[in-house]
Amino acid sequence: MDKFSFLNAAHSQLIEDLYQQYLRYPDSLEPSWKAFFQGFDFALENYGDESSENTSVSANSSEKVVQFANQSASSGQIPDDIQREFKVLNLIEAYRHRGHLFTNTNPVRQRRHYEPTLAIENFGLTQADLTRKFNSATEIGMPGAATLQDIVKRLENIYCESIGVEYMHINNTDEKLYIRKWLQVNENRAQLNASEKTEILGKLNQAVAFENYLHTKFVGQKRFSLEGGESLIPALDQLITRSSQHGVDEVVLGMAHRGRLNVLTNIFGKSYKQIFSEFEGKEFEEDVFSGDVKYHLGSSKKIKTANGEEVSINLTPNPSHLETVAALVEGICRAKVDDTYHDYKKVLPIVIHGDGAIAGQGIVYEVAQMMTLEGYKTGGTVHIVVNNQVSFTTNYLDARSSIYCTDIAKVTESPVMHVNADDVEAVVHAIRFAADFRAQFGKDVYIDLLGYRKYGHNEGDEPRFTQPNLYKAISKHPNPREIYKEVLIKEGIVSDEVLKKMESEFKNLLDADYDASKEIEKNAMAIFMEDAWKDFPLCPRGAMQNSVYTGFDLKMLKELAVKMTTLPADKKFISKITRLFENRLKMIESNSLDWALGEWLAYATLLTEGKNVRISGEDVERGTFSHRHAMVKTEDTEEEYIPLRHISESRFDIYNSHLSEYGVLGFDYGYAMASPNTLTIWEAQFGDFVNGAQIIIDQYLAAAEEKWKIQNGLVMLLPHGFEGQGAEHSSARLERFLGLCANENMTVANATTPANYFHLLRRQLKWNFRKPLVVMTPKSLLRHPKVLSPLEDFATGTFQPIIDDAVANPKKIEKLILCSGKIYYELLAKKEELNCENIALVRLEQLYPLQQDKIEEILSKYSSRTQLVWVQEEPENMGAWAYILRNFRDTGIQVIAPVASGSPAPGSHKMFERNQNNVINRVFNRDDAPAKRPVTA
Repeated sequence: MDKFSFLNAAHSQLIEDLYQQYLRYPDSLEPSWKAFFQGFDFALENYGDESSENTSVSANSSEKVVQFANQSASSGQIPDDIQREFKVLNLIEAYRHRGHLFTNTNPVRQRRHYEPTLAIENFGLTQADLTRKFNSATEIGMPGAATLQDIVKRLENIYCESIGVEYMHINNTDEKLYIRKWLQVNENRAQLNASEKTEILGKLNQAVAFENYLHTKFVGQKRFSLEGGESLIPALDQLITRSSQHGVDEVVLGMAHRGRLNVLTNIFGKSYKQIFSEFEGKEFEEDVFSGDVKYHLGSSKKIKTANGEEVSINLTPNPSHLETVAALVEGICRAKVDDTYHDYKKVLPIVIHGDGAIAGQGIVYEVAQMMTLEGYKTGGTVHIVVNNQVSFTTNYLDARSSIYCTDIAKVTESPVMHVNADDVEAVVHAIRFAADFRAQFGKDVYIDLLGYRKYGHNEGDEPRFTQPNLYKAISKHPNPREIYKEVLIKEGIVSDEVLKKMESEFKNLLDADYDASKEIEKNAMAIFMEDAWKDFPLCPRGAMQNSVYTGFDLKMLKELAVKMTTLPADKKFISKITRLFENRLKMIESNSLDWALGEWLAYATLLTEGKNVRISGEDVERGTFSHRHAMVKTEDTEEEYIPLRHISESRFDIYNSHLSEYGVLGFDYGYAMASPNTLTIWEAQFGDFVNGAQIIIDQYLAAAEEKWKIQNGLVMLLPHGFEGQGAEHSSARLERFLGLCANENMTVANATTPANYFHLLRRQLKWNFRKPLVVMTPKSLLRHPKVLSPLEDFATGTFQPIIDDAVANPKKIEKLILCSGKIYYELLAKKEELNCENIALVRLEQLYPLQQDKIEEILSKYSSRTQLVWVQEEPENMGAWAYILRNFRDTGIQVIAPVASGSPAPGSHKMFERNQNNVINRVFNRDDAPAKRPVTA
């Protein structure tokens, strides 16, 4: 009775309230109360009024439970039979909560010991109770009362064999009950016929034989083998097949290098001949492409499942930054849902993780948090962890503090199945659960595939250096194929002769492809998602320099401008919003449009031309600097109104993201990868924050076309400008982007007029190819009185990579100033103040690629100049100076910039002003003597 001592202090009304809560939401109660009420229900149903003789038969169940509780508390005891039922219920709950800690899921070493165990004595039960029957058996799907011995056996089978299940952290009752019932069918074991078992063995044979062959033919070469986790191959095969039965038409898979070659060949059908040729290290057919190592390449293919359904499958190219690809997978899937399927159930994201990476990489959390977010959800992802129990050379005890590498699943209340990778039928069963649960609830599911890594990290390592005991056990351990082969021989499903024939035929196939690979002179690189990109040929060298007409009919421009800035009269908005939109209408009437209107017009015109627009990032709906207001809310009801959704049938989506740069930029890059007809934009809250997403920039944005022949039209808007806001709110690190520019791999721009920005954005979708666009966007210039453009500048022409000075007489120019961005307006103000006629200010609106012919034309125009100077507000060791110097090295160009610094900008506003004024004054120094540079703190 000690277990229920809480009854002594319980008030009758409290008990009644708790019982009503139990009847509606049983899992919301504290476990001991829940167990008590479960026991009461059993008592009421199975023992009637014998359980409490003083309880009135006429009382309803709520009254009975109160009387029963009060009687039990006052008498100090509950009838013995009911007490035992309570104890069995506690035992059942313990298996549900903690059974996963006592499983047979580790194929090569003993699990850590956890206390308390699930021994019946820990629940107040004895050996004598084993033969006693309990009605609690119905709680675990048994048809009626059963002995404790049978109850424990069933619990062991469900929760403690080759699959350990974590699901009691889920709060949703429907989800929890669904899982409970799913597990109880056939005691959490797969029901497979002989044909299915033979097919699974065939997939295992392919996986094992392929790895053995590579190990023999390419000794010492890196391949990041799957050995020890070969059951991943039948698992993926089953996941695709099962999901297709749930209506999935397309799969997008992301994984790091471990096991990738095996997946490419045995799931995606990449020819063994091509893989072998890549092991020879031959060059790729296209000289312009540097290519990539074989275990980073992607693939797209249509396959037929074992049940005959056609499914498109895609393996996303990835870098060695292990978890980066997960964000891209989600973005690709969302684009496919938005553009093609319009149903989350039609597209399945699968992400394969390593145990060290899923526990150690922060982007895993960033991506996990996207699961239900409106702008980023994809209908649930199946996560499979190929758990080698070692990260490179690090033991799991040194790799995480959590019990499991999959504990991230608890953040999103996602179920986890820990599975022994040697038990391939258990693996298949867990995978089928993942497909079923995802289809039912549209949530993430995690499969922790516990295996081992047979060799070192890259086949050349010696794992015994750091894991001598583990690798002693692994060296004697049979692979999953041998284990399953013995199972099927004992079951009489296959014979040894059939298996030998299967292995021999596959070996002959590999031998033939190995010989054929010798005939390949150069390797070919397939285009990822080629169908989506068939209308977009790769950009020929020099095509980025060609002018593209981006104008738009003047009359329609004005109509669009008025339409999108007129709020509906039947909705009440806060007064500031109303005034803001009224001011925009006045701008249109006065023919002077600011930055926000120029941006809006770019989107509006593209929408009317049948293109889609997606913008995401932190606070993008309003804009960090309150300039955009793409979404406004009514004052009383907070109803959302998005003006750009009311001008065309095309899709305009804008989403405030969660506070993530790395994950969200990866998502949007993936989105643009799958949707070339969408203007996909990611905006940083401040440009400085882009450094949190540097891996996406380095590994994908800058390099993907050269590595993988992948085009991408993602636009990055990075607020940039030195305005005294300190080190972390000034610089988008222009120098880093310019350092990554080569072979026309992207555009880097710093536009200074609304019209030029309009044309820049429109050009992204007017090109018949796609290139990433990085824009240093303004802050103070958003409301600068000179940063205005007339509608005529939007209606005609094209983007101007360079804007020349409108000087009356070029021959008077002695000092030619090249600059970019905001500092132009500060230099212009000083020039006008001094009425200076011997200095010309030329703006580089597009820093990469430079328009060399225009530059030569300008240099020739100002032939009387005595100085050519690059001026920037960034410290001399940052910004564009190093890049400019490389490209103007034969011109004698000089620089005027703040002194070199380890920090982008000083924290003191006064020091900032002194530095900025010093730069401007040096430009206009009458005798051209260099001014003394300030020393920054």
